Amino acid sequence: MNYQQAIDFLYPRTTTIKFGLDRTLRLLAELGDPHRVVPSIHIGGTNGKGSVTALVAAALEEAGWRVGAYTSPHLVDFRERITVAGRPIGEASVAMWTDRLRALIESTEATFFEASTAMAFADMVARGAEIAVVEVGLGGRLDSTNVVRPLVSGITKIALDHQKYLGDTLEAIAREKAWIAKPGTPFVIGERDPGLVGVLKHEARRAVRSVTPGGGSDLRVLPPEYEWTGPLGLRGRHQRRNAAVAHGILAALPTPYRPDTRAIEAGFARAFVPGRLDRRGRWLFDVAHNPDGVRALVGAVGELVPPRPLHALVSILGDKEWPEMLVGLDQVVDLGILTVAPTAAGRRWDLDWLTRWLARSDRPPARAEWHLIEDFGTAVQAVQVGAGTILVTGSFHTVGDVLAALGLGVAG
Repeated sequence: MNYQQAIDFLYPRTTTIKFGLDRTLRLLAELGDPHRVVPSIHIGGTNGKGSVTALVAAALEEAGWRVGAYTSPHLVDFRERITVAGRPIGEASVAMWTDRLRALIESTEATFFEASTAMAFADMVARGAEIAVVEVGLGGRLDSTNVVRPLVSGITKIALDHQKYLGDTLEAIAREKAWIAKPGTPFVIGERDPGLVGVLKHEARRAVRSVTPGGGSDLRVLPPEYEWTGPLGLRGRHQRRNAAVAHGILAALPTPYRPDTRAIEAGFARAFVPGRLDRRGRWLFDVAHNPDGVRALVGAVGELVPPRPLHALVSILGDKEWPEMLVGLDQVVDLGILTVAPTAAGRRWDLDWLTRWLARSDRPPARAEWHLIEDFGTAVQAVQVGAGTILVTGSFHTVGDVLAALGLGVAG
């Protein structure tokens, strides 16, 4: 099996989401339970967890550790998901681990993410990672990554997303995400809303007691007003809070792993996350993919004051609250092009509905001029005409597909 064959084997399994840890544990057992070998940090939440993962990893690297990171989704290449010392997993390794697990993946009907999770731990151990920073995929309680017994776990913030799987209310989503709390492990809460903090604390205690009846919980709630004020390479005011959460997670680490102030400041200053207010010349990429993410993006655009006119290329997955997202984007965009990202064609938004929505005379007054261009290549060309800045947003697929189309890759 070569790399392309491995990807062709894994990708069809992305359309299936199965909750539960049994299949992941069986795959890991086949590989010698690597998740028990490398110490880990577990990071969940709705928005911000990718940025917090990058910040924590950068600070640990500055402190001298060989750091593995497992994140999702990727933008351009599957290999972005699994890194050690900043280097992605090799193509040969992807092929080797997939070939090793293929029979068990087929017999257990394991999903793409379950297979990727097992591969991530095996590769990080094989490449000598001394500590792993692991981002939750979806939810928390039954997410494949919840096989870990981390040094610290943390939650960024709670927002509406993936309601089909996690529940229709913020409280229901918080209950699912809180179950990454573990006995004897600090659980850092970055959520600011007092009601949701209460839900997270209650459910975290339940999670701990489910493993250790009568066990105590080490819950650490960050003050709602706290924002990181030191050096920071990530753009946008919302990243100040993400950095505060990362700082709280790092401070909760046991002494051998806890970075000093110099390492934290140096790591935070150089941290970079592709696709998060990621400026490349005229292009500005942001993976905002739910209303809360768009609100943060709109606020950040106001702070950045990009050259006008600001054109936006937008493709949103069909199961998202895209009307609300478009209303938000309309506040800062001069012209918007709506399209379908090729890698999201199977989850595309309803273009007939969208056409009718754009034509409705009773929809909220638009500040921007909006057009629907279904063909992606044509849309990429059209959005550039006359633009001072070109914002690409709506999903990871959208950003990744434009990066690939422009030949930019993920490097900053």
